[in-house]
Order: sequence, then structure tokens, then C-alpha cells
Amino acid sequence: MRHKRSGYKLKRDAGARNSLLKGLVTSVIEQERVVTTVPKAKAIKPLVDKMITLGKRDTLHARRQAAAFLETPASVKKLFDKLGTRFGQRNGGYTRIVRLGNRKGDGAEQAMIELVGSELVKRAEERAKRKEERLNAIRQGTEDGPAEE
Repeated sequence: MRHKRSGYKLKRDAGARNSLLKGLVTSVIEQERVVTTVPKAKAIKPLVDKMITLGKRDTLHARRQAAAFLETPASVKKLFDKLGTRFGQRNGGYTRIVRLGNRKGDGAEQAMIELVGSELVKRAEERAKRKEERLNAIRQGTEDGPAEE
């Protein structure tokens, strides 16, 4: 029995496990969505939530704590500039784990861990991109139109 034994070992020694978790958390913050195995997704969920809580705090100490854990300065910047403000009114529950089925090669169960609301951000970006393309098409149409007449 594993009473009072917290955390996941993931069949790795301490150094390899810490590197894996840091890399996955950094990827989730940068890309907002990562496909991995279910145990790894469950292991990084509390860590991602902790990083977003640090991002909401937005103090120098919180920035240094996040920078000590995350691997890239770009992820630290995104955490405090975008994600901290996006989740400012939310009290926890920043991530979602969606099971995707088994992997073809070894049959491991796959899961997608994503930030809540990232699908709305992606849709808004796509909408803005389509709107910009339509405006450019209209501008080119009006520039070409009067010149021909």
C-alpha cells in the first residue's frame, strides 16, 4: 500500500523524472496543449496549476520561482504576461486531461493535457486571421477596381 506516498515515479530516477516534468510543464505553458501518456499527464497537472498560480501572483519572487522551474525565458514571459491575466478570476482548475485512446506502437494510453479556455483562444486567433484575410482581399479589390475604370 502507498499510504502517504505522494507523487509519481514514472519508472525514472529523481534527476530524469525532474527533467521530464520540467520539460512537459514548459511545453504545456508554451503550446497550451500537449499529448502524452496518462500517468505523465496526471503527474504534471498539479505542477502546471502551481505555475499558473505563481503567474497570477506576479511578484519578483514568483517570477524567480517560475524561472527556476521552467526551462525557457519565453515560457516565463508568457506565464506572467498572458496566462496570469487570463486566469486572474479563476480559482484553480486551470488544466484539463482528455483521454485519447491507445498509442499504436506500444499500446500506451494517450492523453491530452490542455489549459482550460485554450480552445477559445485558438478559435479567436483563427477568426481574427480570417477577418484580416478578408480585409486584405477587400483592400486589394478596391485598389484594383478604380484603377481599371
